[in-house]
Amino acid sequence: MSTMFVPKRMFLTKGVGKHRERLTSFELALRSAGIASCNLVRVSSIFPPRCKMLPRVEGIKELKAGQVTFVVMSENSTREPHRLIAASVGVALPADRNTFGYLSEHHSFGQTEEIAGDYAEELAAEMLATTLGVEFDPEGSWDEKKEIYRISNKIVRTMNVTQSAIGDKRGLWTTVLAASILLGIGE
Repeated sequence: MSTMFVPKRMFLTKGVGKHRERLTSFELALRSAGIASCNLVRVSSIFPPRCKMLPRVEGIKELKAGQVTFVVMSENSTREPHRLIAASVGVALPADRNTFGYLSEHHSFGQTEEIAGDYAEELAAEMLATTLGVEFDPEGSWDEKKEIYRISNKIVRTMNVTQSAIGDKRGLWTTVLAASILLGIGE
């Protein structure tokens, strides 16, 4: 089986943009995230086996203008003044690095950055847990689930990248995004 399209590295990034045009506010959010010069291709939410997490600064250095770049991205926009918006990508990594993990996308209105981030993490962890056969109470709190995951020794780490913003008071479009950038494809 070819590993030509299996990413080897990944980094998380986020951004926010405001403008009178929705598309331009999205472009400004991409610039804020450091990924505007790439041709982004959205993919579904699998964290590749043996993939290395990079700090944002290192990951951005690997990008080239015009590069086709695979991304798991969440975005949200509003032009309603004072409306709280958030976009988040959650990550759940398995203890066995030869096994795939999960990424999740979540966007919301009225949720703080912390609440949206925790929810995205929980989504990714639940998807991974179900593939690993980890039992948990779906009605339990996120903290209770984290403890079950820790005890199971099958999920090693969860994290998220989340961007929130309050809608511009003058009614400009406000866009937030959170993204996981997949690198090292075809190496």
